[in-house]
Amino acid sequence: MNKHQRIKKDKEFQKVFKQGKSFANRQFIVYVLKSEQPEFRVGLSVSKKVGNAVTRNRIKRYIRQAFLEMKEDLAQNADYVIIARQQAATMDFHESKKSLQHVLKIARALPKK
Repeated sequence: MNKHQRIKKDKEFQKVFKQGKSFANRQFIVYVLKSEQPEFRVGLSVSKKVGNAVTRNRIKRYIRQAFLEMKEDLAQNADYVIIARQQAATMDFHESKKSLQHVLKIARALPKK
């Protein structure tokens, strides 16, 4: 993902947490905030409780790749903050993507097929 598609600053994270809506399943919590930008932005949060650095980085790679593959279907004018729960540590890429799609469909960020 490009630099302008990432949420990095704490101020931006806090804005999404306070003003956005949250949706969750067993593996992920997704905060969605509609914005005026032409492209969506993604912020990732994986706690140390989830696993060691290797595990946390793997989860973040899976999430980034899933968003890259779903890019065309996603609502473009929104900010997304994804928080990974502990169950996400045991999943492979395809399970992670399926779980993310499930949460995003609940959030109405993805069309239901």
